[in-house]
Amino acid sequence: MAVITINGKEFPSPDVGGSLVVATNVSAGKNASGEFVGQKVGRDQYKFDALQWKFLDAETWSAMLKEFDQFVVTARIPDMVNNCWMTIRMYPGNRTATPVEFDAGGLPTRYKDCKVNLVDCGVME
Repeated sequence: MAVITINGKEFPSPDVGGSLVVATNVSAGKNASGEFVGQKVGRDQYKFDALQWKFLDAETWSAMLKEFDQFVVTARIPDMVNNCWMTIRMYPGNRTATPVEFDAGGLPTRYKDCKVNLVDCGVME
């Protein structure tokens, strides 16, 4: 089973990175006495940060990037809080890669250091 599924399509397992982040939103911070006075607002937010694939052929990387055409995607990722899978709406951060091989026409055929972050939209599936 894939570590990441986007819009029902399995992505290759990342071979570098892939930090799971859980962030809690609060209504306020500390008062003048340094005491926390806020409250948790809404649900925790998730991020799958620093996903990286050392090498991908151009066809695979292109297929992965095309899943982000609609920007907001349905992602199935590990939920480290409950030790199970979760399905949430997410959007991609910057997508970067370095071309390392080219065809006769000059188009990349292979990339290295393919990277993306997935950020919670705040809506559960």
